[in-house]
Amino acid sequence: MSSLAESIFALDSRYHAGVYTRLKICIARGRGALVWDSAGREYLDCVAGIAVNNIGHCHPKVVEAIKQQAERLMHCSNLYYNEPQARLAENLVGMLPPGLNKVFFCNSGTEAIEAALKLIRRASSRPGIVAAKGSFHGRTLGALSVTGQPKYREPFEPLLPGVRFVNYGNLDEIASAIDQTVGGVILEPVQGEGGIIVPDRNYLLAVRRLCSEGKALLAFDEVQTGMGRTGSFLACQTMGVTPDIVAMAKGLGGGIPIGAMAARSEVMDKLQPGDHASTFGGNPLACAAARAALEVLEEEKLPQRAAELGRWALKEMEMLQRRHPGFVHDTRGVGLMLAIEMSSEDVAKKVLERCLQMGVIVNRTAGKVIRLVPPLCITKEQLSRALSTIERSLMAQP
Repeated sequence: MSSLAESIFALDSRYHAGVYTRLKICIARGRGALVWDSAGREYLDCVAGIAVNNIGHCHPKVVEAIKQQAERLMHCSNLYYNEPQARLAENLVGMLPPGLNKVFFCNSGTEAIEAALKLIRRASSRPGIVAAKGSFHGRTLGALSVTGQPKYREPFEPLLPGVRFVNYGNLDEIASAIDQTVGGVILEPVQGEGGIIVPDRNYLLAVRRLCSEGKALLAFDEVQTGMGRTGSFLACQTMGVTPDIVAMAKGLGGGIPIGAMAARSEVMDKLQPGDHASTFGGNPLACAAARAALEVLEEEKLPQRAAELGRWALKEMEMLQRRHPGFVHDTRGVGLMLAIEMSSEDVAKKVLERCLQMGVIVNRTAGKVIRLVPPLCITKEQLSRALSTIERSLMAQP
């Protein structure tokens, strides 16, 4: 380990809030699906900033857009108009399912969820929210209120009242939960932090029908699943279901922080001036980066690549499971949102550590799940290397 890395670890320990469990690596630069640490060692990145660097690290088009915009205007208040924000809204709506035709910009996924929750309250005039067990929507108090994992919620209770949790995928439960007090249902089309849980397509279609019948708004959290990751721009498009509200962030800015909440105009128009706002939301610099990132997604056909590579990877992962049934409990995913569920947390921890030692960065979630959410520009050869490294890590198990 380099002396530079050691000094950075020491500074972090002394001055930074201890809210992260970090791996002993200091990432210094990145390009495409690769990153390098402070000592110059190369790693294959299969985490992508947790589904942020969808178009790859430091894409030249995004870098150039940031440079050009930074020379003109980096920030102005939302008391005024700015062109990058208006152009981005137009571009984004053009990529969304028909009907989702108005956008509010913010700075993160959690902020997009907060905006969605406020919109549900304002548009429905009903206090109740239905959410799923195992879900993750963010760490602010509102987003935490609809996060269905006790380990995140319990230290900060009491939270927002009126939230009902149902088992993800259980139609009977969600049908029983939607009554005249419920203003909206919020779901991840694929549960990310919950372990890459992919529902039956008929489930989401049925939830759409139940919401329409019960006059409840359907909101999808596409913060992790969106921006091409599952094979189309949003996962709901992959699954053929259109919500009333959708939250986006992570990959939207090509590595620059930006979030967005989109909705049908008749729903969004319930928000009046002063109901919601963001000082930095939709700032010119972030919007310029996001416009460039959206262009890259389309020009390089990254959603299509994610779909094709994902199908190939799932077959490879199934064979991995057959070869190592004692260690691999399950494999699943959609597009380049993939999970290898190990037999125990201990096995998953050791796989993560050994992969890092061998130059491949993977992520562990839901205890024993190895999550792969690489940049969508990753090559088949690179993804094959990642899966081979995971297998070598399994073969090194005692």
